Amino acid sequence: MAALIPKSQLQAAKRQTVCASVVAVQVCNYSQRPRIIKNPTTASLKRGTGGRGSFNGIVATIFGCSGFFGKFVANRLGKIGTQLILPYRGDHYDVAPMKLCGDLGQVLFHPFDLRDEESILKCIKYSNVVINLIGRDYETKNFKYNDVHVEGAARLARICKQNGVERFIHVSCLNADPNPKPILLEGGSKFFKSKYEGECAVRREFPDATIIRPSDTYATEDRFLGVYAHKWRMHVRGLPLYKKGEETEKQPIWIGDVAAGIVAAVKDHTSAGRTYQFYGPHRYKLSDLCDWFHEILRRDYLDYGYRRLDLKWTPLFQLKVTATEFLSPAYPLGYLHWEGLEKEHTSDKIIKGVPTIEDLGITPIPVDTQLPWELKPLRFDGSYEPELGEYPDIIPPKPLPPNVKRKRIYEN
Repeated sequence: MAALIPKSQLQAAKRQTVCASVVAVQVCNYSQRPRIIKNPTTASLKRGTGGRGSFNGIVATIFGCSGFFGKFVANRLGKIGTQLILPYRGDHYDVAPMKLCGDLGQVLFHPFDLRDEESILKCIKYSNVVINLIGRDYETKNFKYNDVHVEGAARLARICKQNGVERFIHVSCLNADPNPKPILLEGGSKFFKSKYEGECAVRREFPDATIIRPSDTYATEDRFLGVYAHKWRMHVRGLPLYKKGEETEKQPIWIGDVAAGIVAAVKDHTSAGRTYQFYGPHRYKLSDLCDWFHEILRRDYLDYGYRRLDLKWTPLFQLKVTATEFLSPAYPLGYLHWEGLEKEHTSDKIIKGVPTIEDLGITPIPVDTQLPWELKPLRFDGSYEPELGEYPDIIPPKPLPPNVKRKRIYEN
């Protein structure tokens, strides 16, 4: 009779067999290609029936999780059973509400500093996906555009590559350009230039990185709608715009679509090494958008005095912008600063041949279906509930006709 093998030895032999082989598992139910797990263990195998209480095999570190994009991306990833590591800088209570993005034990926090490589390594050592959402809309005394968008992004990409991270997702911006066209600032936008240099730095350090270029993104607590809704952006009940906004064209996109696109890029392994443009389905003049915004906000000409002004002929407003930059201790009041105005009046530039968000299976929703809901809490006298028919129906602006050749909009 053959000798009986103890049960503990059988379990150990099974674990060694699993660990000695390369295990192919599905990243999630929506993925069409299996993901090869390197150095597999029983902890890295997919388990559960899906949802926040499950584990889909992805351990993702999200740098910049406390920013505007971070909470939406973390929520979408946690919803499909991703283990999240959320690095933070500053007070822990700023990111503590994000604990709800996943089930118990699925969301972990760790302090880090963008200049401290040891703290970065601790945040990514167990991750197979790293997402970089770090960015600055304005420069501070501690962090300039180059520190964050170029050196910081390159440092993250290098450390991830050296430590075997499988996927690196880097979020840039749609109008990233090595030579941005000057509009209000001599030499053009330093923000756009640093974003382009950051993309090049990431490509050098991590050639298989996926780069996302979103256009102006709107949602609650954003810095697109929130800027126009802020009273500090106004001037004598007028809105100063470059040439009254008639020569600026925008294709804004909802943050939910951007987050869904980033998650789709994580799940689709064919997106490695590619650059994607995220923009809305329709193109509008900035002047038409601003008129529509303020109509939703109930700031019409008769009662509130809203009108569009030419920025060139508002010297007091220009002085106001300069003083706001100089006197602001941390961030500009109402996010009013010259670099912001330069970005605001740059038309969205779409490059032909570069994949879009639709190539990831995401169809962005039109602004007229989502944007009014986002602006509703910012309305003038928002606590007042009007009677049926008290206010006229608000008609959204007409999109610009497609397939029209425009200067510096489409590039080969």
